[in-house]
Amino acid sequence: MANGRFAPSPSGPLHLGNLRTAMLAWLFARSSNGRFAMRMEDLTTGAAPVAEAEQLGDLAEIGLTWDGPITRQSEHAERYRSALMQLEDEGRTYPCFCSRREIREAAAAPHGEVGLGAYPGSCRTLGSVERERRAESRPPALRLDAGAAEVQVTDALKGPLTSTVDDFVLRRGDGVAAYNLAVVVDDAAEGVEQVVRGDDLWTSTPRQVLLGRLLGLPIPNFAHVPLVLGPGGERLAKRDGAVTLADRKALGETPAEVRAALARSLGLAKPGEEPAMAQLIARFDPARLPVETWAFHAGR
Repeated sequence: MANGRFAPSPSGPLHLGNLRTAMLAWLFARSSNGRFAMRMEDLTTGAAPVAEAEQLGDLAEIGLTWDGPITRQSEHAERYRSALMQLEDEGRTYPCFCSRREIREAAAAPHGEVGLGAYPGSCRTLGSVERERRAESRPPALRLDAGAAEVQVTDALKGPLTSTVDDFVLRRGDGVAAYNLAVVVDDAAEGVEQVVRGDDLWTSTPRQVLLGRLLGLPIPNFAHVPLVLGPGGERLAKRDGAVTLADRKALGETPAEVRAALARSLGLAKPGEEPAMAQLIARFDPARLPVETWAFHAGR
């Protein structure tokens, strides 16, 4: 049994790529007789009841069910404070005053210490006097002192990945918990054992595994699924036309037809079939899932 979850940000309607990932997360959990939870990752959006209701409605229309109440990151600030206090007490954090521009410029410099996009540790060794001076003009973010730890993760679909973890942000300058901290703490608190999500998040996984280990939390299994692409070859977005369930319904398609199209893209249905989600469980085999992206054309 592997308990799973789907955790969208309530920033607007889900597109078909989101629905496809949700379907896969549901199938991973249900095919192993696991629980399936729904969490709103609303730290950056704040309360968005309209968007949340639209998303939950779309998921229900294509046949997804979930266990227990909906959880929301905005309700769990105390969880994140407790985790930060543990890391601070162990000397694993430091304040960072760098702007995004300064980080980009430092990471791109030819010093060879870190990869492009990784934090180069500019604020790690600042003394207390300099920290106080900088704090007068900029509220600091809080970073993990990762100690250049090398972490290996094995994904159910993508195989192994070994990465040197940089000093990533745990709390933003505005005091809000960063995604990597929140998702690790929430998954552990909510008993999530299998994380299924888009493979655009694959390279951030070693960060989350390291953080979970430092906090003494159970580490879930991971399955990063290929993204859905739009007609231009980039990840599907609302600009690509009729890509939401509401859009497809406006074109005359039923939720069952949309579900069938998603199932066909995963090799779980044949043309002309409209299987229910319960029927897909018996057909589901992670080893047979397509590893390539699916290109969706809104006119079809």
